[in-house]
Amino acid sequence: MARKKAPKDGSAPSTRPSWQALTKDELLSRLATDGKGLSEEESGQRLEQFGPNALPEVRSRGLLVRFFSHFRNLLIYVLLAAAAIAAALHHWVDTGVILTVVLVNAIIGFIQEGKAEDALRAIRQMLSAKAMVVRGGRRMSIPAEQLVPGDLVTLQSGDKVPADLRLLKVKSLQVQEAALTGESVAVAKSLDPVSPETDLGDRRNMAYSGTLVTQGQGAGVVVATGVDTEIGRISTLVSRVESLTTPLLQQMDRLARWITAAVLLIAMLVFVAGITLRDHTAAEMFMIVVGLAVAAIPEGLPAILTVTLAIGVQRMATRKAIIRRLPVVETLGSVSIIGSDKTGTLTRNEMTVRSVITLTDSYNVTGTGYDPHGTFEHDGQTSDPTADDLLRQTLLAALLCNDSSLQKREDASGWEVHGDPMEGALLAAAMKAGMNPEHETKQYPRTDLIPFESEHKFMATLHHSHEGRAFLFLKGAPERVVEMCKEVVGAGHNQPKDREYWHEQIEQMAARGQRVLAVATKPVRNEQSELTFDDVESDLALLGLYGLIDPPREEAISAVGECQAAGIRVKMITGDHSSTARAIAAQLKLQNTKEAVTGHELEQMDDPELQKRLNDVDVYARVSPEHKLRIVTLLQQQGAIVAMTGDGVNDAPALKRADVGIAMGRKGTEAAKEASEMVISDDNFASIVDAVREGRTVYDNLKKAIAFLLPVNGGESVSIILAILAGLTLPIAPLQILWVNMVSSVALAMALAFEFSEKDIMKRPPRPAKESMLTPFLVWRILLISTLFAAGIFGIFSWTQYHGYSLEESRTYAVNTLVLMEIFYLFSVRRLRSSSLGLSGLFGSGKVLIAVSVVLVLQLIFTYAPFMETFFDTRPIPAAMWLVMLAVGLALLMVLELEKWLIERWGRRDVRRRTD
Repeated sequence: MARKKAPKDGSAPSTRPSWQALTKDELLSRLATDGKGLSEEESGQRLEQFGPNALPEVRSRGLLVRFFSHFRNLLIYVLLAAAAIAAALHHWVDTGVILTVVLVNAIIGFIQEGKAEDALRAIRQMLSAKAMVVRGGRRMSIPAEQLVPGDLVTLQSGDKVPADLRLLKVKSLQVQEAALTGESVAVAKSLDPVSPETDLGDRRNMAYSGTLVTQGQGAGVVVATGVDTEIGRISTLVSRVESLTTPLLQQMDRLARWITAAVLLIAMLVFVAGITLRDHTAAEMFMIVVGLAVAAIPEGLPAILTVTLAIGVQRMATRKAIIRRLPVVETLGSVSIIGSDKTGTLTRNEMTVRSVITLTDSYNVTGTGYDPHGTFEHDGQTSDPTADDLLRQTLLAALLCNDSSLQKREDASGWEVHGDPMEGALLAAAMKAGMNPEHETKQYPRTDLIPFESEHKFMATLHHSHEGRAFLFLKGAPERVVEMCKEVVGAGHNQPKDREYWHEQIEQMAARGQRVLAVATKPVRNEQSELTFDDVESDLALLGLYGLIDPPREEAISAVGECQAAGIRVKMITGDHSSTARAIAAQLKLQNTKEAVTGHELEQMDDPELQKRLNDVDVYARVSPEHKLRIVTLLQQQGAIVAMTGDGVNDAPALKRADVGIAMGRKGTEAAKEASEMVISDDNFASIVDAVREGRTVYDNLKKAIAFLLPVNGGESVSIILAILAGLTLPIAPLQILWVNMVSSVALAMALAFEFSEKDIMKRPPRPAKESMLTPFLVWRILLISTLFAAGIFGIFSWTQYHGYSLEESRTYAVNTLVLMEIFYLFSVRRLRSSSLGLSGLFGSGKVLIAVSVVLVLQLIFTYAPFMETFFDTRPIPAAMWLVMLAVGLALLMVLELEKWLIERWGRRDVRRRTD
């Protein structure tokens, strides 16, 4: 009985006993107990042998180590180098700005780090603090940490199961296992052994640590504690799963390396060329190269990145998506596969009666959830349920043989059930037929009942009418109820039971993913006041069948369609049965709903075989935490960017591994939320699609910001290089370049962070995971615009020098021309591929207009304020010269719009040629 070590992949040991398959004698023999409780001496020995019933404490790095680790990034090194250059130029304000940007990035990363540790802490908090056990013949309450295998634990409604138990006694025992299985309906427990291969959700004779007893009583013997429990195994998985770096951070790292290499190479070449070709001294060339580095490095890019992501976070929050890590905002935009839980995410998590079958008719019921508004349809036509006495009696049976109630929520957002969800759905169906539960219960008061228990699989109630009639109603598992019935209630008189017909109806309803309930009735003597099992053993008459289902959300259906139009494949990964999962998948219109792979089938496949199936299969049912983690990992190995949704602790490993882990805000466990990067506050799949749209918008805006900043820096750099190679004076001084980069460029680029989604954003395929931020199109645009900017800078500088202006005046013209070119380019870059000439392109963004106004005011201060002359060596400009500089900026805009028109025209011609 020594504790086994978990294998490296975090799965359960292969020698782990299948406790659910053992008989009671085999179980007690294996655990060396008589099932009546351990002695104090024996429990003490086992506590030393097995250790406490607790999960390991989370080890975390020290605060300083965690903080300084966020400076180990090449882009941060580039920024620190830029700060050193600014300091060398004695520009202390800009040095402080750059260092502040670096510090803010480190603080954000520091705060966001440690989410996996928080997830493990949340799992620990799910464990029960106390346990009621029998030891030494006495019942006592002990700390749950002191439980050992072989202990006899008693359970009652409201208890949290303190360890993994094999049940020995049950009485109406139901356990909510959503944290482990994802299914919200409580599971009725029983004692019969089940197959070793039985999925966790179907092990009715087991109760697992961390789950909640919702009804009844029971007792069980402890079979696993601590890390050996199911929740402990999941904790081990979470601790071993490595979080992946987001595509954005990978791309920004590549961009930082590219910028660093380019700046160092160009600076070295210019340094050598200045000394060898132009006879400059090393000291002179050093200061020139410093100016070149200042011009080439986009100091404001990290700030733009942070602000753009933060704006995306704010917008997503208004769409019910709460972001926990900034870079994940953009990762959503590159998602190619969404692995979604079913219950509550794709569905409403509200059981609904969808069909009612009696001997004479079959009805479809409209409406969703517990809202008692809907119709009954017969043969495709709306039918009056009050006109069918048999249907009314069938509905009355479900209403009266019922312990739940419905009421409107206090916030008027809908209806909620108090009690069993399936009973709530039955009440809603009766109310759709015009029945009033309060009136009916007064009309037919209940005098006795047999409560539902898993042993007999039914509930029965005894009623008396005010007219002197007495009868019982019974509802339960269809196979059990049909067998108990002797005949079937018909129109006017009862008829013999056709067993094959009713079993066929049950199978057809189950094939549609519906959970089936049967209801029956029997008249009794008016003076009878008690109900016994003998009363239901004979002369029962079957009334009909109910088909219930948790229907898909209407908005989820349209959201799935939107995902498919955007090239995103949706895969349902659920703990529910395969028939139910396929039925819901068909209603959602997933790509492949004809087949579902179960967890048991997954275990029979090796990784290459499963990878082949992953491309075709969209429905996975009865899966375990290991299965979910394996599916996500293999999809990532195929190059997919995977978003994964979940709400239970069983989802935590997959949520942590996914590129974007998405937890449910309403019904999600803290473990799931802490392991995720995003929380959906309304548990709605449509909110995930909204977040994907916003993620794509964020990436578009980042690309626009980069397309704006790099050509500006490129134009400045080219103008300096040309001046050195031509032996000319620098058209813009290094300090003036730093002003442009850190003030006007950042202010204008910041406005791009507020841009809204392009019209076609959800009609594009997902961006390839390894696509560079600098696409060929963007590289071409950077080269073109850098050349145009350099021409404008050098052109205005040379023209003013030719006309006798001083060096200080010419440089002031060059700086202001550069800024005006930036402003006109800003209007163009708002639409990377479509024309910006129009009201929406030029005036459609208030943020852009505000940014332009701010920059113009700053440039007027830069040009005319006396103190700016001291810092930047500027000179006032005659008013008429602003028209010349405006003309240069307008010419730039026209050239770029012509380029867009040519690219679009060639693109259309290429499409026509390929389709001819």
